[in-house]
Amino acid sequence: MSQSLYYAPQGGLPSQRAMLSDRAVFTEAYAIIPKGVMRDIVTSRLPFWDDTRVWVLSRPMSGFSETFAQYIMEVSPGGGSEQPEPDAQAQGVLFVVEGEMTLTIEGERHAMPTGGYAYLPAGCRWQVRNEHEAPVRFHWIRKRYEAVEGLDRPEPFVTHDQAVEPTPMPDTDGAWATSRFVDPTDLRHDMHVNIVTFQPGGLIPFDETHVMEHGLYVLQGKAVYHLNQDWVEVEAGDYMWLRAFCPQACYAGGPEPFRYLLYKDVNRHMSLTLR
Repeated sequence: MSQSLYYAPQGGLPSQRAMLSDRAVFTEAYAIIPKGVMRDIVTSRLPFWDDTRVWVLSRPMSGFSETFAQYIMEVSPGGGSEQPEPDAQAQGVLFVVEGEMTLTIEGERHAMPTGGYAYLPAGCRWQVRNEHEAPVRFHWIRKRYEAVEGLDRPEPFVTHDQAVEPTPMPDTDGAWATSRFVDPTDLRHDMHVNIVTFQPGGLIPFDETHVMEHGLYVLQGKAVYHLNQDWVEVEAGDYMWLRAFCPQACYAGGPEPFRYLLYKDVNRHMSLTLR
Protein backbone atom coordinates (compact mmCIF):
# COMPACT_ATOMS: atom_id res chain seq x y z
CA MET A 1 0.00 0.00 0.00
CA SER A 2 1.30 3.46 -0.88
CA GLN A 3 2.72 5.56 1.91
CA SER A 4 0.33 8.36 0.93
CA LEU A 5 -2.60 6.27 2.19
CA TYR A 6 -1.47 6.52 5.84
CA TYR A 7 -1.25 9.91 7.51
CA ALA A 8 1.79 10.46 9.74
CA PRO A 9 2.53 13.60 11.78
CA GLN A 10 5.61 15.62 10.87
CA GLY A 11 5.81 17.97 13.87
CA GLY A 12 6.90 21.55 13.39
CA LEU A 13 5.08 24.60 14.78
CA PRO A 14 2.42 26.87 13.27
CA SER A 15 3.31 30.36 12.18
CA GLN A 16 3.00 33.16 14.75
CA ARG A 17 0.28 34.49 12.43
CA ALA A 18 -1.83 31.33 12.78
CA MET A 19 -5.27 31.40 14.42
CA LEU A 20 -5.49 29.79 17.87
CA SER A 21 -8.85 28.10 17.33
CA ASP A 22 -8.85 24.41 16.38
CA ARG A 23 -11.05 21.30 16.67
CA ALA A 24 -9.44 19.87 19.83
CA VAL A 25 -11.95 18.99 22.54
CA PHE A 26 -12.00 16.93 25.73
CA THR A 27 -15.35 15.93 27.24
CA GLU A 28 -16.51 13.45 29.87
CA ALA A 29 -17.33 10.93 27.12
CA TYR A 30 -14.76 11.51 24.36
CA ALA A 31 -11.75 13.49 23.23
CA ILE A 32 -10.71 14.72 19.78
CA ILE A 33 -7.01 15.31 19.19
CA PRO A 34 -6.79 16.80 15.69
CA LYS A 35 -3.70 16.42 13.57
CA GLY A 36 -2.83 20.09 14.04
CA VAL A 37 -2.14 19.43 17.74
CA MET A 38 0.71 17.01 16.98
CA ARG A 39 3.54 19.55 17.02
CA ASP A 40 7.11 19.52 18.28
CA ILE A 41 6.22 21.17 21.58
CA VAL A 42 3.93 18.30 22.70
CA THR A 43 6.34 15.43 22.06
CA SER A 44 7.90 13.33 24.81
CA ARG A 45 11.04 11.19 25.18
CA LEU A 46 11.17 7.66 26.59
CA PRO A 47 13.88 5.87 28.59
CA PHE A 48 16.16 3.59 26.54
CA TRP A 49 14.84 4.85 23.20
CA ASP A 50 17.63 6.46 21.12
CA ASP A 51 16.95 9.29 18.65
CA THR A 52 13.22 8.90 19.24
CA ARG A 53 10.34 11.17 20.14
CA VAL A 54 6.71 10.29 20.82
CA TRP A 55 3.27 11.83 20.64
CA VAL A 56 1.16 10.36 23.47
CA LEU A 57 -2.41 10.17 22.19
CA SER A 58 -4.02 8.42 25.18
CA ARG A 59 -3.17 6.98 28.59
CA PRO A 60 -5.23 5.32 31.33
CA MET A 61 -7.11 7.96 33.31
CA SER A 62 -9.40 7.33 36.27
CA GLY A 63 -12.99 8.01 35.27
CA PHE A 64 -12.25 7.97 31.54
CA SER A 65 -10.59 5.29 29.39
CA GLU A 66 -8.62 3.03 31.68
CA THR A 67 -7.32 0.04 29.72
CA PHE A 68 -4.72 1.29 27.24
CA ALA A 69 -2.15 3.81 26.06
CA GLN A 70 -1.48 4.78 22.46
CA TYR A 71 1.64 6.49 21.10
CA ILE A 72 2.90 7.67 17.73
CA MET A 73 6.62 6.94 17.70
CA GLU A 74 9.08 8.80 15.46
CA VAL A 75 12.48 7.10 15.25
CA SER A 76 15.28 8.85 13.39
CA PRO A 77 17.83 6.98 11.26
CA GLY A 78 19.99 4.82 13.50
CA GLY A 79 17.57 5.16 16.41
CA GLY A 80 15.52 2.59 18.23
CA SER A 81 15.59 0.60 21.44
CA GLU A 82 17.03 -2.58 22.90
CA GLN A 83 14.78 -2.19 25.99
CA PRO A 84 11.53 -0.80 24.57
CA GLU A 85 8.88 -2.07 27.02
CA PRO A 86 9.41 -1.43 30.76
CA ASP A 87 6.30 -3.34 31.91
CA ALA A 88 6.57 -7.15 31.75
CA GLN A 89 2.76 -7.38 31.92
CA ALA A 90 2.20 -5.15 28.89
CA GLN A 91 1.33 -6.49 25.46
CA GLY A 92 1.61 -4.29 22.40
CA VAL A 93 0.67 -3.71 18.79
CA LEU A 94 2.89 -1.82 16.36
CA PHE A 95 1.58 -0.37 13.07
CA VAL A 96 3.88 1.50 10.70
CA VAL A 97 2.41 4.58 9.01
CA GLU A 98 5.57 5.94 7.36
CA GLY A 99 9.04 4.60 6.66
CA GLU A 100 10.54 1.22 7.52
CA MET A 101 12.18 -0.38 10.55
CA THR A 102 13.57 -3.69 11.73
CA LEU A 103 11.67 -5.44 14.51
CA THR A 104 13.45 -8.26 16.34
CA ILE A 105 11.26 -10.68 18.33
CA GLU A 106 12.96 -13.32 20.46
CA GLY A 107 16.08 -12.98 18.28
CA GLU A 108 14.24 -13.21 14.92
CA ARG A 109 14.46 -10.16 12.64
CA HIS A 110 11.42 -8.87 10.75
CA ALA A 111 11.29 -6.08 8.16
CA MET A 112 8.47 -3.70 9.03
CA PRO A 113 7.64 -1.46 6.02
CA THR A 114 4.83 1.05 5.82
CA GLY A 115 1.64 -0.89 6.57
CA GLY A 116 3.49 -3.43 8.71
CA TYR A 117 1.65 -4.77 11.77
CA ALA A 118 3.03 -6.70 14.74
CA TYR A 119 1.47 -8.18 17.87
CA LEU A 120 3.82 -8.49 20.87
CA PRO A 121 2.54 -10.57 23.81
CA ALA A 122 3.34 -9.64 27.39
CA GLY A 123 6.77 -10.79 28.48
CA CYS A 124 8.26 -11.40 25.04
CA ARG A 125 11.68 -9.95 24.17
CA TRP A 126 11.65 -7.48 21.30
CA GLN A 127 13.72 -4.62 19.92
CA VAL A 128 13.28 -1.94 17.26
CA ARG A 129 15.92 -0.29 15.07
CA ASN A 130 15.67 2.16 12.17
CA GLU A 131 18.35 0.99 9.74
CA HIS A 132 17.25 3.31 6.93
CA GLU A 133 17.98 6.88 5.87
CA ALA A 134 14.59 8.40 6.69
CA PRO A 135 12.58 8.56 9.93
CA VAL A 136 10.07 5.81 10.65
CA ARG A 137 6.74 6.65 12.28
CA PHE A 138 4.53 4.02 13.85
CA HIS A 139 1.73 3.53 16.34
CA TRP A 140 2.45 1.65 19.55
CA ILE A 141 -0.64 0.53 21.48
CA ARG A 142 -0.02 -0.91 24.96
CA LYS A 143 -2.37 -2.78 27.29
CA ARG A 144 -1.73 -4.87 30.40
CA TYR A 145 -2.61 -8.45 29.55
CA GLU A 146 -5.44 -10.03 31.53
CA ALA A 147 -4.42 -13.67 31.88
CA VAL A 148 -7.13 -16.32 32.32
CA GLU A 149 -6.43 -19.64 34.00
CA GLY A 150 -6.76 -22.42 31.44
CA LEU A 151 -6.04 -20.18 28.43
CA ASP A 152 -2.55 -20.04 26.93
CA ARG A 153 -1.05 -16.66 26.15
CA PRO A 154 -1.09 -15.72 22.45
CA GLU A 155 2.06 -15.87 20.35
CA PRO A 156 3.72 -12.91 18.63
CA PHE A 157 3.14 -12.41 14.93
CA VAL A 158 4.08 -9.99 12.15
CA THR A 159 1.90 -9.26 9.12
CA HIS A 160 0.88 -6.40 6.83
CA ASP A 161 -2.28 -4.43 6.08
CA GLN A 162 -2.31 -5.76 2.50
CA ALA A 163 -2.02 -9.35 3.73
CA VAL A 164 -5.37 -9.20 5.56
CA GLU A 165 -8.57 -9.36 3.52
CA PRO A 166 -11.16 -6.91 4.86
CA THR A 167 -14.37 -8.57 6.05
CA PRO A 168 -17.51 -6.74 4.89
CA MET A 169 -20.03 -5.97 7.60
CA PRO A 170 -23.42 -7.67 7.10
CA ASP A 171 -25.92 -5.97 4.79
CA THR A 172 -23.51 -3.20 3.72
CA ASP A 173 -22.53 -4.37 0.18
CA GLY A 174 -18.92 -3.73 1.12
CA ALA A 175 -19.40 -0.09 2.04
CA TRP A 176 -18.18 -0.91 5.58
CA ALA A 177 -15.47 -3.52 6.15
CA THR A 178 -13.00 -4.48 8.89
CA SER A 179 -9.47 -5.83 8.53
CA ARG A 180 -9.15 -8.16 11.51
CA PHE A 181 -5.61 -9.11 12.41
CA VAL A 182 -6.75 -11.52 15.15
CA ASP A 183 -9.51 -14.13 14.97
CA PRO A 184 -12.41 -12.69 17.03
CA THR A 185 -13.11 -16.17 18.46
CA ASP A 186 -9.57 -16.55 19.83
CA LEU A 187 -10.24 -15.85 23.52
CA ARG A 188 -6.55 -15.76 24.35
CA HIS A 189 -6.59 -12.18 23.08
CA ASP A 190 -8.04 -9.48 25.33
CA MET A 191 -7.60 -6.62 22.88
CA HIS A 192 -8.13 -6.14 19.16
CA VAL A 193 -6.43 -3.56 16.96
CA ASN A 194 -8.14 -3.56 13.57
CA ILE A 195 -8.42 -1.31 10.53
CA VAL A 196 -11.93 -0.19 9.62
CA THR A 197 -12.68 0.99 6.07
CA PHE A 198 -15.72 2.90 4.80
CA GLN A 199 -16.21 3.62 1.15
CA PRO A 200 -17.38 7.19 0.38
CA GLY A 201 -20.97 7.48 1.57
CA GLY A 202 -20.69 4.46 3.87
CA LEU A 203 -21.94 4.83 7.40
CA ILE A 204 -22.49 3.30 10.82
CA PRO A 205 -26.28 3.39 10.70
CA PHE A 206 -26.94 3.52 14.45
CA ASP A 207 -25.35 4.92 17.58
CA GLU A 208 -23.06 2.14 18.82
CA THR A 209 -23.15 2.14 22.63
CA HIS A 210 -20.94 -0.53 24.18
CA VAL A 211 -18.55 -1.39 26.97
CA MET A 212 -15.40 -1.36 24.82
CA GLU A 213 -13.08 1.62 25.07
CA HIS A 214 -11.72 2.95 21.79
CA GLY A 215 -8.77 4.70 20.28
CA LEU A 216 -9.44 5.64 16.64
CA TYR A 217 -6.65 7.12 14.53
CA VAL A 218 -7.76 8.27 11.08
CA LEU A 219 -5.33 6.84 8.52
CA GLN A 220 -7.02 8.14 5.38
CA GLY A 221 -10.03 10.18 4.25
CA LYS A 222 -12.61 12.13 6.20
CA ALA A 223 -15.98 11.68 7.91
CA VAL A 224 -18.55 13.26 10.18
CA TYR A 225 -18.77 11.47 13.53
CA HIS A 226 -21.63 11.47 16.02
CA LEU A 227 -20.07 11.23 19.50
CA ASN A 228 -22.37 11.34 22.50
CA GLN A 229 -24.69 14.19 21.39
CA ASP A 230 -22.19 16.07 19.19
CA TRP A 231 -21.41 15.99 15.48
CA VAL A 232 -17.70 16.46 14.73
CA GLU A 233 -15.73 16.46 11.49
CA VAL A 234 -12.60 14.32 11.39
CA GLU A 235 -9.92 13.76 8.76
CA ALA A 236 -6.69 11.87 8.19
CA GLY A 237 -4.32 12.40 11.12
CA ASP A 238 -7.05 13.04 13.73
CA TYR A 239 -7.42 10.87 16.83
CA MET A 240 -10.63 10.01 18.70
CA TRP A 241 -10.46 8.67 22.26
CA LEU A 242 -13.75 7.20 23.47
CA ARG A 243 -14.83 6.22 26.94
CA ALA A 244 -16.89 3.04 27.43
CA PHE A 245 -20.55 3.47 26.41
CA CYS A 246 -19.94 6.70 24.47
CA PRO A 247 -22.54 6.63 21.64
CA GLN A 248 -20.81 6.68 18.24
CA ALA A 249 -21.81 6.65 14.58
CA CYS A 250 -20.39 8.17 11.40
CA TYR A 251 -20.89 9.16 7.76
CA ALA A 252 -17.86 8.76 5.48
CA GLY A 253 -17.15 11.66 3.13
CA GLY A 254 -15.44 11.44 -0.25
CA PRO A 255 -13.68 11.28 -2.53
CA GLU A 256 -11.48 8.50 -1.06
CA PRO A 257 -12.10 5.71 1.47
CA PHE A 258 -12.27 6.62 5.15
CA ARG A 259 -9.94 4.31 7.14
CA TYR A 260 -8.95 4.23 10.79
CA LEU A 261 -6.85 2.16 13.15
CA LEU A 262 -9.15 0.97 15.95
CA TYR A 263 -8.30 -0.27 19.45
CA LYS A 264 -10.84 -2.02 21.68
CA ASP A 265 -10.69 -4.22 24.79
CA VAL A 266 -12.47 -7.58 24.36
CA ASN A 267 -13.10 -11.12 25.63
CA ARG A 268 -12.93 -10.64 29.40
CA HIS A 269 -15.39 -10.47 32.30
CA MET A 270 -16.10 -7.06 33.72
CA SER A 271 -14.09 -6.44 36.88
CA LEU A 272 -16.34 -5.99 39.92
CA THR A 273 -13.65 -4.08 41.77
CA LEU A 274 -13.28 -0.37 41.13
CA ARG A 275 -9.86 0.42 39.68
